Amino acid sequence: MLALAPRLFLPSLLLAIALFAFWRPDHGASEVMALPAPVAMYDKRIAFSFDDAPRGKGAFLEPDERPKLLIEALKTAGIDQAAFFINSGRITANDNDAADIEAYAAAGHVLANHTARHSKLSSVSVETFLADIDAAEVWLKGKPNYRPWFRFPFLDEGRKNRAKRDAVRTGLKKRGLMNGYVTVDASDWYLEDMAISAARAGKIMDWNALRDLFVESYTQSANFADDLARRTLGRAPVQMILLHETDLSAMFVDDLAAALKADGWTIVTADEAYRDPIAFMEPDVDFADGTRTQMLAAERNIGNRWYERNDQK
Repeated sequence: MLALAPRLFLPSLLLAIALFAFWRPDHGASEVMALPAPVAMYDKRIAFSFDDAPRGKGAFLEPDERPKLLIEALKTAGIDQAAFFINSGRITANDNDAADIEAYAAAGHVLANHTARHSKLSSVSVETFLADIDAAEVWLKGKPNYRPWFRFPFLDEGRKNRAKRDAVRTGLKKRGLMNGYVTVDASDWYLEDMAISAARAGKIMDWNALRDLFVESYTQSANFADDLARRTLGRAPVQMILLHETDLSAMFVDDLAAALKADGWTIVTADEAYRDPIAFMEPDVDFADGTRTQMLAAERNIGNRWYERNDQK
């Protein structure tokens, strides 16, 4: 897709208003305060995140091999800070998962809450769900590069149960946790599941074709999300890509980053993403409807909200 050229100007009227706002009447006209740099409203920025860490064995790598490869791939890709959403209940004294998670933080990445046991809100009570969040917080707080962010497992915010959704939203606010939004998805977990099934069945897999499918799907999804955001919000927010801590991510994330850069995307930090105004929006829709942008589009009756490859059929 052809990238839109950044537009870095402020219309003259807005510039005059801004100058007036920064002028202080107790100083001379020559002492106008410096204006902040204008924001590029039409650029394409994207941040990376990984759910379900630590994850079980995949189709290709040993569980302790994956974090090392993923850290190296992120470095190669120029992704200085990704967010890892942790399921602390999967960490035991009989594995190296705690050390692997700490290695992500030591490499400059940030750690956030994904519940201890990967609970699905629509399937459990509010009390059970909040207790699972609290259990993960106990493990996370005090860890290097901890962030007070929470991401719903399965992106399930209660489905059609608004009372449950609102109760958890209130619970998150009381705990000082931000809803860790997602805007770009291409069901990498499903690709991983199919690869695991193929490996167990002894099937031969085409590594290059799998890489190309992974990269193409996420690049397409990013551009779909960019278009949807512009149609819904009238601007380009920082897109947040949803990946999982899988073998495929470790193997192909550097290829994906290269493809995104070639397509006009700038990779930014998770911290920058969660300062974007979209991070603070709370769509009011009847059910959890995919990504943050998709829910905002549903709220505003914007059509064509779904990237086609998120349909598992």
